[in-house]
Amino acid sequence: MTNTIQPKSFQILLPILSIAFCLLQPLPAYSDEEVQAYSNWEEKFIKSNIAVSNFFDDIARGIDQFFVNKSQTSRENKSSVALENVSNSSEGQNVDNVTHIIANLRLPNVEDYFQLKFTSYDENEERGSKKKYGQPSTRQQNYGATVGLFKKLGDIKTSFQPRIDLQDPLKVSHSLSFDTSAKLSNYEINPKLEFFANPDKGTGVFLAINYRFFLTKSYSLNWINEGEYEEKKRQFSTIIGLSLVQEITEKSTLAYSFFTNSNNRPAYHLDNYNFSVTWNHILYSKILFYQIIPRLSFASEQSFKGTAGLALVINLNF
Repeated sequence: MTNTIQPKSFQILLPILSIAFCLLQPLPAYSDEEVQAYSNWEEKFIKSNIAVSNFFDDIARGIDQFFVNKSQTSRENKSSVALENVSNSSEGQNVDNVTHIIANLRLPNVEDYFQLKFTSYDENEERGSKKKYGQPSTRQQNYGATVGLFKKLGDIKTSFQPRIDLQDPLKVSHSLSFDTSAKLSNYEINPKLEFFANPDKGTGVFLAINYRFFLTKSYSLNWINEGEYEEKKRQFSTIIGLSLVQEITEKSTLAYSFFTNSNNRPAYHLDNYNFSVTWNHILYSKILFYQIIPRLSFASEQSFKGTAGLALVINLNF
């Protein structure tokens, strides 16, 4: 069967072309008053963000000192709160829009490697390339708390993260991971091993051996090799792909990616493959950034016909 792209795909691609056209247009000339007004608004926005960040830091510092009665360290408290909005559109489906909250509470007086995090979804479900290179989706709302314990054993980073899902009945999941990286002259290798257990998937294991090749000052090539086994489904799935990353400026990059997804149910086969282009842009360092991700997917359940999609991710940090 010949792979074809349905005409409706172009209806999804039109907003992508419009956004690209706007980004490539030369900046219009503004009057001095307009420039000053924008500068004032920008200054107020940054000051407001700092004020909210200081508010959360004070709360974290109060909780930290409550357990030990006094401050025993001068280390900076790196607690943070992030709001992430994901809008996802695929051909033939309604547009999904979900906002998630991630509260990362650090208590340096209590424990050097202790981290408490509250999120509206389970971050441990996005392992490896699903989090860094995969197409973001509107995740299922799943409020919970994760306690992270971290320790470095030589060059190996070790983390143990039990999570409690705040639902009726309560669900508890666990994650124990080991990862490291070795950087050579023109490439870097990053192996990872993770054991996990949760009520839905049962026990499982995640394996990854990813490479990053430094081609030039502006280009790098990521070669992704990952596999995951789920005990309840008795399913082994793999993600293999390439992602060419281009550094446009210090605050913006483009990633051109191709990934294949396969699994062994009922027999090992190619489940889908997709092409995507990811535009990453940091508007304000450590405060606000966004991603625009047009994609074209070919799934076995759609007889490998092309399905266009577009995702927009906006992340605001405090």
